[in-house]
Amino acid sequence: MNKPKWITGAFALAMLPLAMGTAFAADKDTSKAETAYHAGGSPLETIEMYQDINPKAPPMNKAEFDKARQIYFQRCAGCHGVLRKGATGKPLTPDLTIAKGSEYLKVFIKYGSPAGMPNWGTSGDLTDDEVDLMARYVQQTPPQPPEFGMKEMKATWKVHIAPADRPKKKMNNYNIENIFSTTLRDAGEIALIDGDTKKIISIIKTGYAVHISRMSASGRYLFVIGRDAKINMIDLWMEKPETVAEVRIGLEARSVDTSKYKGYEDKLAIAGSYWPPQYTIMNGDTLEPLKIMATRGMTVGDQEYHPEPRVASIVASHFKPEFVVNVKETGKTLLVNYTDVMNPTVKEIPTAKFLHDGGLDSTHRYFLVAANQSNKIAAIDMKEGKLEALIDVGKIPHPGRGANFIHPKFGPVWSTGHLGDESISLIGTDPQKHPQYAWKLVETLKGPGGGALFIKSHPKSNHLYSDAPLNPDPAISQSLVVFDIKNLAGGYKVLPVAEWAGIKDDGAKRVVQPEYNKAGDEVWVSVWSAKNKESALVVIDDKTLKLKAVIKDPRLITPTGHFNTYNTQHDIY
Repeated sequence: MNKPKWITGAFALAMLPLAMGTAFAADKDTSKAETAYHAGGSPLETIEMYQDINPKAPPMNKAEFDKARQIYFQRCAGCHGVLRKGATGKPLTPDLTIAKGSEYLKVFIKYGSPAGMPNWGTSGDLTDDEVDLMARYVQQTPPQPPEFGMKEMKATWKVHIAPADRPKKKMNNYNIENIFSTTLRDAGEIALIDGDTKKIISIIKTGYAVHISRMSASGRYLFVIGRDAKINMIDLWMEKPETVAEVRIGLEARSVDTSKYKGYEDKLAIAGSYWPPQYTIMNGDTLEPLKIMATRGMTVGDQEYHPEPRVASIVASHFKPEFVVNVKETGKTLLVNYTDVMNPTVKEIPTAKFLHDGGLDSTHRYFLVAANQSNKIAAIDMKEGKLEALIDVGKIPHPGRGANFIHPKFGPVWSTGHLGDESISLIGTDPQKHPQYAWKLVETLKGPGGGALFIKSHPKSNHLYSDAPLNPDPAISQSLVVFDIKNLAGGYKVLPVAEWAGIKDDGAKRVVQPEYNKAGDEVWVSVWSAKNKESALVVIDDKTLKLKAVIKDPRLITPTGHFNTYNTQHDIY
């Protein structure tokens, strides 16, 4: 990924046309990190869409429209939304853009803005002709991708091996409680890696850019979902684990999970999509889609209708037969009771915009989710089905699942890093024994810088790890920092992970997603470079903080997230 250059200045957007030819200083690193995160290509760029001719907009022929649409979904939709209604970025609907005019828009696109808009032209990412193309495109009526309902899902649904034909017992010698599922992002694959031997078990074709791996309650089945909304169900009992069922639940997606409540183990699966804005409940044995539920509706606070509220993350409750569905743009958490799949009841909990990812506290009773543009964490009691608190934290919290540990003073805490600043926020999570600290920001640690994506600890570890792969400083993005939980005031130690990997070429070597093994005595981390560059996995000894192993293989193409089967199954983080 080319790092965008940025601009800053104390001018209003209305003055942007005067800025042509002016040189600007670099903006803060935090905006770079945030936009790098949101600007990943969308699978929707390949979907044919209808061009609605707007007579008030500048003319565009079909070839121009299609090229601009592809650029928009490659670079812009993550911030401005599929229908350009706005999310992280501002709305770009014709009622606003036509009034601004093409010359204004061209300057804005070329030079960017202090608020975080990239300088697509002066950075070299777009030519002047492409800048002109995009200025005209955002004045057109936003094209809407096709819907994706039950008919379309059923057409993609495949059961490769029926439940009755699968093994009745484990047929391999792998320690399936210590396997790592590693995303090979740009290859459209995952690598299953034996955590004991550090050997690759198999490479499995999946959807594009697998976003997350989840385990069934029994620990037998692995579920992965790509950004193209394809789900693979992988049977770890087979002699060589492989996909036994698959389905697409939309055109773009991020989240999947399975039922965890007692009596419902392995019975149901659920996935949420970015487009269409909906979630789907499936049969847990076969991925047969059973029920589709839309998320379109009113936003929290101003209560305005939003046509594309994306499903950001999903977790399964351990306290009730419920899925917790977090809807990004409307800022609502949905508690979906699945006891009657065809007639589910849904409890809506208004939280804050824009919901992203989160995780459970150490007791699994409370769910904490980032509202990243509100700079808040919402704490939800899944036993009582209510919002406990909205907690102010740092800029653009991005916890992954977060990290739980016992603080020497505040007791059990859950923590998050941030895309937008260097802070690490610790939140008290024990209302029984430490009520004075519960659901409060009890301490803020200083990390190495913005651009953090994942933070991790383990019940058997005395350490807290944080990455910062989207920080523009290679010294930060290519390393991992670790805190001693018993001496947090002592600051962090820097682990030169990319250097340990011994990669000789000039790849980006971003260090991303620390993940413990089952025993909690090793930390695995990806060293992520471009698909035409060498990447690696590095294994750290958690006791000594020394290098333990480096895993290299030509098949490890763009390794990013990786998930330990046991820790994922039991929500240990």
